[in-house]
Amino acid sequence: MRENKTKTKLKNGEPVFGVISKSSDPLVAELVGLAGFDYYMVDAEHGLINPEQMTNIVRACESVDVTPLARIGQPDPKLILAHLDAGMMGLMIPGLNSADSVKQFVAACKYPPHGTRGLGLVRAARYMTNIDPVAYVPFANEQILILPQFEDAALLPHFAEMMAVDGVDGCVIGPRDLSLAMGYVDGANHAEVQAVIDEAIGIMRAAGVAAGITAGSADAARQQLARGATIILNALPALIMNSSRDFLAARP
Repeated sequence: MRENKTKTKLKNGEPVFGVISKSSDPLVAELVGLAGFDYYMVDAEHGLINPEQMTNIVRACESVDVTPLARIGQPDPKLILAHLDAGMMGLMIPGLNSADSVKQFVAACKYPPHGTRGLGLVRAARYMTNIDPVAYVPFANEQILILPQFEDAALLPHFAEMMAVDGVDGCVIGPRDLSLAMGYVDGANHAEVQAVIDEAIGIMRAAGVAAGITAGSADAARQQLARGATIILNALPALIMNSSRDFLAARP
């Protein structure tokens, strides 16, 4: 188990920048790390990525010192366990709608006495070779980055209670799904959606957890930092498309 440098930066009040990708190719993770991003998040909610591919992505992240994270589609403890055992150093899960569901998420990520995660002969624990479990268990519990998602304005009445759950490190807002849930199919640039985002970020900051949000450009990232977000997430397609447009602008 390595130090989670992304989590360390967040605890020190520093912003972190990352990429979310549905690619199963470890090459993408390597390039993201070499480019200087803090973390690489595998989108296993919308992407079809099997456990063997996930493990190889983690290995690629480790080789270039970028933090491997994953978004999974449901808070299934067995699914959480498989990703953490492969070496993922943090998980993001959408759809949690109560403090109890967040508590269950946290419990599945942590070993006893702080959770229910099982300890096996897995690569996250170096297959239990040349490792002291007495030292490993509390270290692993501390390093895992736990990130629920906020994608529904209906959560606001009890969102503060969700963010107050012990073990939550941050929460990432999904503006596109939030705007869809609010009835705006054309995106999040509506005053009502932006007001909900500001309120959610305020609740996160009051709870002492990191606020995260997607940003498709450097200007958008600066705007999100200015409103209090410290977890900045760009999607691989947006990153490629924006860079391509900048490059192709030189074409006669």
